[in-house]
Amino acid sequence: MLPDPEGVDARHKAGHDGEERAPPFGWTRAAAAGLTFRPITDADLPFLARLYASTRMEELAVTDWSDTQKASFLRSQFDAQHSHYQKHYQGSDFFVVERARIAIGRLYLARWRSEHRIVDIALLPAHRGRGLGNALLSDLLDEAARAGKAVTIHVEKFNPAMSLYRRLGFVAAGEEGAYDLMRWVPSPGP
Repeated sequence: MLPDPEGVDARHKAGHDGEERAPPFGWTRAAAAGLTFRPITDADLPFLARLYASTRMEELAVTDWSDTQKASFLRSQFDAQHSHYQKHYQGSDFFVVERARIAIGRLYLARWRSEHRIVDIALLPAHRGRGLGNALLSDLLDEAARAGKAVTIHVEKFNPAMSLYRRLGFVAAGEEGAYDLMRWVPSPGP
């Protein structure tokens, strides 16, 4: 059986200790939307694998693979992606995104000298299209603008969130296979 993309594991409550957290980095819109963030731990890997699977369901729906084959493929792809991110984005923030103390997504963010790179951002399907991503992305753009840095993210060409990135001012800055490198640049100061 495929991992449940809407599944919520009670062990993935805020901080695992119930401790309240202030909005990081001045992310006030995200906080107003009820979002909190904490670093990922090994205990989060099953949730992160289910979240990853939820981002690939539509694409796998057209295959004639069995549920077992799909689950195996998704797990191997998640493991490879997770390993790649941990190896190539050392020093980045790897956050579980939570709402009402329940894990609903992930945000992986690299703050480089010249830009901020959104390595990955994803929400469970039940939390998409509700303004949460807009709130979080707007906060990330504000943070980068205060630092005078651009923000970049690789986005699959047919990702439904592409329209959100464009509304926020991202423009295509390159192409890598199935992905567009999207770039946002802060407005020049007065």
